[in-house]
Amino acid sequence: MILYNTTYSVANEVEQDWLHWMKTSHIPSMLATGLPAGHKVLRLLTEIDNGGATYSVQLDFNAMEDYFTYQSLHADTMQQQIQDRFANQFVSFDTLLEDA
Repeated sequence: MILYNTTYSVANEVEQDWLHWMKTSHIPSMLATGLPAGHKVLRLLTEIDNGGATYSVQLDFNAMEDYFTYQSLHADTMQQQIQDRFANQFVSFDTLLEDA
């Protein structure tokens, strides 16, 4: 199992709007590609006061090939969607993990 994690720090002012949009629009769009096998949205509980809330959005892929296909065909569009909606209101970074 391949886990593609994006960690987001979201401004407090838009946190609830961001979370609702992620759950009702953005994540369903990512899943609709048919490539992720599952997902999780987690809120970081042990964070420093940075003026925002931190979330981990995780997509599970059954194989590295599925992840590569997602990246080559869909990732840019998905990243642009969140940028268009919440520009300058979040920062993020990605990590890629696998079951040990």
